[in-house]
Amino acid sequence: MFKRQLLQELEKWRLQERRKPLVIRGARQVGKTTLVNQFAIQYDQYIYLNLELAEDKEPFEKFTSIENLVNTLFFLKNKTLAKKNNTLIFIDEIQEVPKALNTLRFFFESASEISVIAAGSMLETLFDKNISFPNGRVEYLVIRPVSFPEFLSAMGETAALEQLQQIPLATFAHSKLLGLFHTYALIGGMPEIVQHYATNKDLVALAPIYDSLISGYLEDVEKYARSNAQVLHIRHCIQSSFSQAGKRIKFEGFGNSAYRSREMGESLRTLEKALLLHLIYPSTTATLPIVPDIKKSPRLQILDSGLLNYFVGIQKEVLGTVDLNSIYQGTLIEHLVGQELLAFQYNALSALHFWVKEKKESTAEVDYIFPFDGLIIPIEVKSGKEGTLKSLHSFMDLAPHDMAIRLYAGELKITEAITQNGKKYQLLNLPYYLASQIEKYISWLKRIKKADQL
Repeated sequence: MFKRQLLQELEKWRLQERRKPLVIRGARQVGKTTLVNQFAIQYDQYIYLNLELAEDKEPFEKFTSIENLVNTLFFLKNKTLAKKNNTLIFIDEIQEVPKALNTLRFFFESASEISVIAAGSMLETLFDKNISFPNGRVEYLVIRPVSFPEFLSAMGETAALEQLQQIPLATFAHSKLLGLFHTYALIGGMPEIVQHYATNKDLVALAPIYDSLISGYLEDVEKYARSNAQVLHIRHCIQSSFSQAGKRIKFEGFGNSAYRSREMGESLRTLEKALLLHLIYPSTTATLPIVPDIKKSPRLQILDSGLLNYFVGIQKEVLGTVDLNSIYQGTLIEHLVGQELLAFQYNALSALHFWVKEKKESTAEVDYIFPFDGLIIPIEVKSGKEGTLKSLHSFMDLAPHDMAIRLYAGELKITEAITQNGKKYQLLNLPYYLASQIEKYISWLKRIKKADQL
């Protein structure tokens, strides 16, 4: 299983003294059911319920008390009540019976000895339908596509994974890790794609799976939409989002359409609730708190870079490149870095951020800003010399610290940079494949700076 860190998160939840039911969020096909099935090995008994099935749905539709529900579920699934202290109940596709959400509250209040996990790809669409969520009585965990470390695990590249996690990285590991990262950048992080490639090493055979995934999202539209008109709007947004991914967008006329801002805004926000995409609004400050400016144009982040590559037809370019920054005007690698930064953020409120300074005479934009230990660390995804990082210099002139990160195709190194206003700062140059390790490297840089001051 390549989502080892998620299993560790689930194990922490299992061992909590006052454990709440866990709601797992995530887009379709990111591996929610597979993850829970593997986690269930920890228990003596496992009750799997799919509320798309009539026989599993019925007990929740006829729910009268938690005691009655528990007795019914254990009876129907032929499980022993005496072992309920070590039983996991997984309620999949819980959105099919909206009132089943309230049972989570009762599990917490009256049957907390039972471990309960719920999941549903369309959960967020219920927020606008007067459904009462048991807030305060459940926990949330977000599952996203496979990260680069998880990709290495799936590929059986244990030595490469071990070197990736060594801080600092050994020089001898660079070439191999960069090559493996190019493969990851090509196919993306959808679990079915990764698993098929790990088993067969056949890129051509992946095309039908990409088609199936994209078609599945388009077919799901009726479940998201409130009207026939919105079905058309959301389908258009899904299809157009691939070519617009990684770019700043305007709602009015999104995807070269005649649709109005309100129509496209509602549809894109609906897809954001379903975790198929993120609307990343810029910040204009270099100090905490990070406050996104929703009056400015957002940047569009879609679920997976591999889907982007396939849909816009740039797979062959990725396959033959030396530097991913040269592909698709640098949009692909910038988008993939965002995907990596999100990959280990399991909190439901996790988000990406970028920085802008927009004036009539000039515009500065830093690809990502990353909150860390009371500071905002700027991250640029760019090849070239330090002197070409003008936007980064603009940010650093405003920042109350002297640390910045540049992700590029080169090797790990720390250099001293200087802004146009003469401020000196430490630039941590990381190869692209270390995006998932950024927190560890910021800590490493801080330790080096502290040691130099002694």
